[in-house]
Amino acid sequence: MKKYALLAVLAAFSVNVARADESEGFLKTIHHNTSTLTTTVPGNGDQNPYAIVVSPISLGWIKPGDVLVDNFNNAKNLQGTGTTIIDYNPSTKKTSLFAQVPSDLKGCPGGVGLSTAMTILKSGWVIVGSTPSKDGTTATKGDGCLIVLDANGNVASTIAGPNINDPWGDMAVIDNGNTATLFVSNSGFGLGAPKKSSPNVNKATVLRIELEIPAGKPPIVKSQTVIADGLPERADNAVFLIGPTGLALSNDQSTLYVSDALNNRIIAIENPTTRQDSAGNGREITKNGLLHQPLAMITAPNGNLLVTNGLDGKAVEVNPVSGKQVSAKWLDQNYAQMPPGSGDLFGIALDPSGHGLYYVEDDVNTLVSSQ
Repeated sequence: MKKYALLAVLAAFSVNVARADESEGFLKTIHHNTSTLTTTVPGNGDQNPYAIVVSPISLGWIKPGDVLVDNFNNAKNLQGTGTTIIDYNPSTKKTSLFAQVPSDLKGCPGGVGLSTAMTILKSGWVIVGSTPSKDGTTATKGDGCLIVLDANGNVASTIAGPNINDPWGDMAVIDNGNTATLFVSNSGFGLGAPKKSSPNVNKATVLRIELEIPAGKPPIVKSQTVIADGLPERADNAVFLIGPTGLALSNDQSTLYVSDALNNRIIAIENPTTRQDSAGNGREITKNGLLHQPLAMITAPNGNLLVTNGLDGKAVEVNPVSGKQVSAKWLDQNYAQMPPGSGDLFGIALDPSGHGLYYVEDDVNTLVSSQ
């Protein structure tokens, strides 16, 4: 009996530890060891860093663990006109220019303004979204495109068409080497010039793109499917536009989570890899609380979601199964903004160890790590 009693105690202890670990969450393992790694401003003066991706491969100029960051603004700080991607190597601590895309790139309607939609595939192709403008506002915006670059930063092809209109948010990706599936939000349908109080337009979408990747050749689009639509977007004088930004897959790929910034919530799209119809507005996971205009989003090693806030300098951790907002952590406490850090955070990524974060502070154009 004593043996069984001891086993029962140990089992109960294990359950309690598991529950404690779950309630603790990933963000609470990130301490205050924060380092500014590099400026994200290249030689041409581009500003406003958006996307962050960490390389899984060594090919061309790219090394494993390299951090690529793109810029949305040009040297005059006009939004939707940035054309550059910088490469930061954590081992050498050197920063170099990975790519400078022609601003009038043929095949990209409206020109080039590199957005938060970016990924590096195992095959070495870098795919980045363009949400372009001529004057820094949505009054002159183009439909944009996805730009395919090789591992040396050279433009290889573009992906455009009626389903693509200002690819805006983080790209969620399933990468099988010779095939890949991209999920990207589009937030430009029906937007006009920004006004003092621009209305929401419920036309943003989430698009699934299936790619075939022949050896040594750029990816080929095999199919496109709109898997969510009717999401709110809005032209904005200060931040160009606001729309669904963060996209992150569950670990089993059965659910795609999307940050709906204007409704201040996270939604779920079920069966994102196989569905042939739209889930509409999706299923609400969590709303309000610690969220303050949720933007970039990734999946943490524990399966929770990490979301950056657009209206303060915090990241928020969300349990996507229960919808519980586990905790929030200040990443940027710049008191020049009110609330502190408001408008400073955008892209976020896990470092290769899975124990730390990379993020950008776009008010000062820097790449930062926190562990």
